[in-house]
Amino acid sequence: MKKELNAKTTSREKSEFIWGWLLILPTIIGLLILNIIPIFQTIYQSFFKTCDFGKGNIFVGFDNYSKMFQDQAVWQALWNTIRYAIVEVPISIILALILAVFLNRKMRGKTIYRTIFFLPMVAAPAAIAMVWRWLYNSEFGLINHIIGHKINWISNPDSAIYSIAVIGIWSIVGYNMVLFLAGLQEVPRDYYEAASIDGASGMHQFFNITVPLISPTIFFVAVTRVIGAFQVFDLIYMVMDKTNPALQKTQSLVYLFYRYSFTEANKGYGSAIIVLLLFVILFITIIQLIAQKKWVHYN
Repeated sequence: MKKELNAKTTSREKSEFIWGWLLILPTIIGLLILNIIPIFQTIYQSFFKTCDFGKGNIFVGFDNYSKMFQDQAVWQALWNTIRYAIVEVPISIILALILAVFLNRKMRGKTIYRTIFFLPMVAAPAAIAMVWRWLYNSEFGLINHIIGHKINWISNPDSAIYSIAVIGIWSIVGYNMVLFLAGLQEVPRDYYEAASIDGASGMHQFFNITVPLISPTIFFVAVTRVIGAFQVFDLIYMVMDKTNPALQKTQSLVYLFYRYSFTEANKGYGSAIIVLLLFVILFITIIQLIAQKKWVHYN
């Protein structure tokens, strides 16, 4: 009897094992083809001077990296990317968390409000860029019309990157909000009821109950948003014209990679820039993983 039971259990385990791998196989294949293999191809290509149509590549060793570290445009692009991330990431997380807390309460029409805030996430980046270019227009833009002053939002080298960051915040805050709402659903209501009985204010409950209990979600959003912010490209590409005087102060590392790889047909040098971005993101992610041990509480 025991042998038959063990045989059935083993057969079931084998079946679950096979079906489990079959179900995740498409994802694994997608990751290999679209992510893992291109990473190694990019690193490999960064040691070559690429020729037309990808043929006749010349091995140059670390020449692309040596040139990159001496290229002022690369360091300016890195600084532009860091400035964008410093503005976009914390503000989008804070706003999304506040919105999630308010929309997690019992209120009329909260489903409509959730949908409205999430809509920018599903809108086409080209449409978003076009609308915001009209809003930022210095001559007849809606923003300047409302405030009554002529401000060069996207043509001023000192402030253009922050104007781009505002678009990024507007685009992503709804997505972050949905993630925080999912985290808030897991927080037991008993904690808030007990805190209310003890006389804790709403602010006290937020910082001592809500934030610690959804800290894993906050950590996940922070990591993914830093990675996303450092990969910003579409907003800059579609909002900033090539003749814009502020382009040099707003172009990101990914934008610079696109320019060298596809406009100037220097894919080897562009690959070296992307490898630099890879290590920058990896370094920041490692710091986040180390720091999360001090403030993330896993239940």
